[in-house]
Amino acid sequence: MAISWIYKVWILLLPIFDSAVSSYSEDQCSWRGSGLSQQPGSVEQISLHCSEGALDWLYPKGALRLTLSPRLTSAAVGPGGSSSGLITACVKPSEHFHGAQLYLERDGVLELLVGDRLETSPPPRVRCFSRLPGEKVALFLQATPHQDISRRIASFRYELRGDWTARLSLDSNPIISNEGACRPCNNTELLMAVCTSDFVVRGNIKAVDEDSELRAAVIKVSATRVFRQKYTLFTGTGRLTRTGEIRTLLQCGVRPGVGSFLFTGRVHFGEAWLGCAPRYKDFLQAYAQAKLAQQLPCEMAVD
Repeated sequence: MAISWIYKVWILLLPIFDSAVSSYSEDQCSWRGSGLSQQPGSVEQISLHCSEGALDWLYPKGALRLTLSPRLTSAAVGPGGSSSGLITACVKPSEHFHGAQLYLERDGVLELLVGDRLETSPPPRVRCFSRLPGEKVALFLQATPHQDISRRIASFRYELRGDWTARLSLDSNPIISNEGACRPCNNTELLMAVCTSDFVVRGNIKAVDEDSELRAAVIKVSATRVFRQKYTLFTGTGRLTRTGEIRTLLQCGVRPGVGSFLFTGRVHFGEAWLGCAPRYKDFLQAYAQAKLAQQLPCEMAVD
């Protein structure tokens, strides 16, 4: 009878032990694991090799040390490439980040990025940092002691790019803070953005709201033509128009107005962020001039 009971308990526990084993995604962009499989006081070493992915640490115990060694594509590096070798990373903790603290480890020194949250704490913010060539940088997760770890999950998403300039201050709020982000693009930058952006859309500005959490302006766009979108950002039931949102820095002072624009930009953590946004007639003029001079970096069907 005792042996039968032990056997039944073992069968019930098999899924728990199985889920406790850590594992990488097939593309080595993400990792999922459990503190139940770690030895007390141990530090598990993790290495991910993509420009974006996620980490999920269930029942945190001990510590994790994560190195990010991305194989950045030309699109991730951005127009013209990154001659400086500077790489910027942003992490977005989940809304229910619990059970651990996330640190930036730079040349052996730890700086707190995300603290352990209480149930009543506001959602954690996106945090960004830059890595210079030759700098040794890692993310370090330290589990915090809790009597009950059953509901603790420390998870976050990450993105790395070679074309961002992050605020080096760790208490910065916007996802990115590009120098000259509010400056209009010149024709060369505009035409390159059309070729390399995550989205290229013609449309009108219907309204501008404020995202107080990110200190960003949210541009409500009515899109009359979607040339390209990496993700489904602009949707609608109508045949001629779709709607979507694009974020930009609040300091740029975007206001609703009449006229048709060409919106380009990148997607960060599922949200569209504005790049170049000329009036559509100005884009057509720049495109026609470059085509006549045989200097188009890529072609698109314009009207």
